[in-house]
Amino acid sequence: MRPACVALAILATLSGAGAAASGPTLERVRAANVVRCGATARPGLLEETARGPEGLLVDLCRAIGVAAAGPSVKVEMSAYESELSFEAARAGRADVVFLSGGEIVAERLAGALTPGPPAFYETIALMVPAASTATRPADLAGESICFLQGDAAHRALEDWFAARRLVFVRMGFQEEEELYDAFDSGYCRALAGEATTLASVRLEGENKRRGARILAEPLATFPILAATGASDGAWSALVFWTLDALVAADRPQRAWSAGGLAALPIDAAALGLAPDRLRDALATTGGYAEVYKRHVGEASPLALPLGANAPIEEGGLMAPPYAE
Repeated sequence: MRPACVALAILATLSGAGAAASGPTLERVRAANVVRCGATARPGLLEETARGPEGLLVDLCRAIGVAAAGPSVKVEMSAYESELSFEAARAGRADVVFLSGGEIVAERLAGALTPGPPAFYETIALMVPAASTATRPADLAGESICFLQGDAAHRALEDWFAARRLVFVRMGFQEEEELYDAFDSGYCRALAGEATTLASVRLEGENKRRGARILAEPLATFPILAATGASDGAWSALVFWTLDALVAADRPQRAWSAGGLAALPIDAAALGLAPDRLRDALATTGGYAEVYKRHVGEASPLALPLGANAPIEEGGLMAPPYAE
C-alpha cells in the first residue's frame, strides 16, 4: 500500500474529544473561506504563471487552508519583492509567511512572527559546466568562481573555502545577466547560487548550459520557515501539525517505530479541526515528498533531488517533532 494511502487510513481514525483550540486566525479563515500566505519568490517554490501563483509553498498554503476550512478554501498567495510588500506580514494581514530566518530579521519581522516548522530546506551550491571534472566544491580550489557581489551565496562561498583553508579566484558581478554570460563564456569554472535558482538558470541560455551540473555537496543549507502571527498560538499549532502531517505521510513503518501518521496521533479536535480535515489536506496535495516531486523534483523542470528535504531516516533534515 502506498504511504499516502496508509496515512489517509490512519487520518480517518483521528477523531477525539479534546477541547477545540480555536483562535482569531482560524475563525477569520473559516469566515472568509480564504487562507492568505506570502513568501519570497523562488523557482519551484513560488512563481507567477499564466494560471496564477504556483509552487511548493502554494501547495503547502493550500494544505493548511484545507485543514482549517475544508476543500473549498481559496488560496491567496503573495510574492514579497520589496520592503513595502513585506508590510502585509508586518501588519498581520498574512496567515502564513514562508521566509528564511535571515529574511525575517532583515525585514524587521522578528517581533511580529512566530517561527514555525521548516517548509523547505534551500541549499547554496556550485554549478559547473557539463565538461567539468569537478564533483565537489574542493575540486574547484584555485579556480575561478562567479557570484553576485555581496549576496548570501557570495558569503557562503567565502565562508566554505575559508573554513577549509582553500582559495579560489573571485569573479564578482553586480548584475545577473553579466553573471550568467560569464558562466556561459567559460570566464569562470563554476557559478555560486541557491540551488533552486541554479536549477532554473541551467534551463535558460539557448542550450549553452545544457548538461550543467549542480554539485551535491552544498556550501550552506538553511530552512524556509512557515511563520505565523506572534499573537495567535492556536493558529501556530495548527500550521505546525498540518505541515508535519504531510511530512509524516512519507515515513516508513518499521518494527520499532510507527510509520505514516501513526507516528503523529494528533487529536484533530484539540486543534479546532473536524476529524477529517487533515485527511482532506493530505488528499488535496499529497504527502510532502509528492508535493516536492511535482514542483522541485524529478517531475518538474528543475529536477532537484530531495536532498536535505528527505526524511531524516533517509539522510535528510525533515525530522519528526518527537521520536518517543
